[in-house]
Amino acid sequence: MATPLLTEQESPSSRRDDRQDDVPDHDDLLPDASVLEERLPPWMRASRRVAGWTAVIGILFLFMNYRPLWHTDLWGHLAYGRVIWQTGGIPQTEPLIPLARGVPFIDTQWLSQLIGYGLATAFDVEGLKFAYGLAIAACAALLLVGFYQRTQRAWLALLGLVAFLWVEWQQIAIIRPQLAGMICFTFLLSVLARRSPARWQWYAVPLLFVVWANLHGSFIVGLALLACFCLGRAIDVIRHSGRWLSPFRDQRTRDYFLLTELAAVAALVNPYGLGLYLEVLTFGRSPNLADIVEWQPLHLRMAQAQAAAVLALALTFLYRLTPRRVQAAEVLALIGLGIAALWTSRLLAWWAPVAAYVFVLHGDAIWTRRRRRRPKHDELARSGRWTVVTAAVLWIGFALTPLGGRLLHGQTVDLEKALSPFTPIGATNYLKEHPPKGLVFNTYEWGDYLLWAGPSDIQVFLNSHAHLVPTEVWRHYMDITQVASGWDQWLDRYGVNTLVLDKTYRMALIRTLKQTPEWRTAYEDERSAVFVRKKPI
Repeated sequence: MATPLLTEQESPSSRRDDRQDDVPDHDDLLPDASVLEERLPPWMRASRRVAGWTAVIGILFLFMNYRPLWHTDLWGHLAYGRVIWQTGGIPQTEPLIPLARGVPFIDTQWLSQLIGYGLATAFDVEGLKFAYGLAIAACAALLLVGFYQRTQRAWLALLGLVAFLWVEWQQIAIIRPQLAGMICFTFLLSVLARRSPARWQWYAVPLLFVVWANLHGSFIVGLALLACFCLGRAIDVIRHSGRWLSPFRDQRTRDYFLLTELAAVAALVNPYGLGLYLEVLTFGRSPNLADIVEWQPLHLRMAQAQAAAVLALALTFLYRLTPRRVQAAEVLALIGLGIAALWTSRLLAWWAPVAAYVFVLHGDAIWTRRRRRRPKHDELARSGRWTVVTAAVLWIGFALTPLGGRLLHGQTVDLEKALSPFTPIGATNYLKEHPPKGLVFNTYEWGDYLLWAGPSDIQVFLNSHAHLVPTEVWRHYMDITQVASGWDQWLDRYGVNTLVLDKTYRMALIRTLKQTPEWRTAYEDERSAVFVRKKPI
């Protein structure tokens, strides 16, 4: 039978095309991502920039999570939080230092201490590390977003953040309630630095000060910043109009003044009322603080002073070149907080964010004039895909933290690595196994850890609340540690039977004790030494 001829429509190539048409395209096999994105509410959609900023802050967050917890401040505040929790109230007199018993105690940080104690009880060291990293990340995020909103330049915002962290590094190395105050301060600065005021600030700022006044005494610095913006705006209005009464007719000036008043009144919502203001303003008058490095005047031998000097010189250079009008508020804040930092180096913590903000602001103005164009306030496309990426970054960041390892995998950190090398872990463990009798003379920096991790009934000579110790007791402490004349008589007078000393700064006293017949070495390691009296008093 003859084979029929193939027509053009029935050619082999035509049949192959028909078969290919029957096979679905590869792209058709993939789910339609646009359907997923459309189902996500608009307010939940993120942009590529949000994911990028999250990654940057996440790296800083992880880095701070793996820094050792410092040996001072933290443990004492946890011990005070424990007292508040166990007694159900804030003590009216100093509860932990026997030699300061009866001294009136105004706890300006009671809420931070209580929160810290809760974290330590629930999640141990891993929880404290997480809170530490989160506090630094929150400050950095507030500044980074604020810098970018004002300049629309990612590289300049990052440069401003680096400047802030460089100057602030010594201050943020220690986890303490001051970090809670720094979060409040950077939030307030971001509110005041907005191009135009928002209606929600009338609720947010007073509420901020209600919380701030119970977290840390630095709320007074926030009030000073508000006053700088109020007075600075009034000066700018007078300069512009040439009339002294013009600030009373300026709405922005009146708003700043009212906001300052509301904040000052809101801060009164605390257990002490006006007494909190008096305590914060007179705290630095204690003569004991003069011997503590962080309360001494700022000088160029300090690393943080050198960083601040470089940033101050950069600001001077920018002020000479900037085409932007210099606002009186920024000058008042820079000079006022700068003088405060020169008086005591610890106040440098509040100068740094303001200096970084001014640096970014005028750096942007100079760059814009050089480039002769402003960056566009571009709105990147928001999609559910970038929301997923942002959520993934957050989850990965959490999972890699010590707290994430504890909750997800049951892993615990090595205490020796989790705490700073200066922490007296070995000496504290010895005291727990051999509870001391009577008063324990201790290195000032170690009193807090001994109170937190040592025997429950330990009586330390002093802790980081040096301002609560009578001046006479502090002088005697300095005489003993410096092996001054009559040092051994002071130990007899206070009935000290045990000494816990560090080998970094107290080797002179350690060598002297080893040569003194009345004392013997009970414990010693590479960082500490414990001495006990051969015949207890």
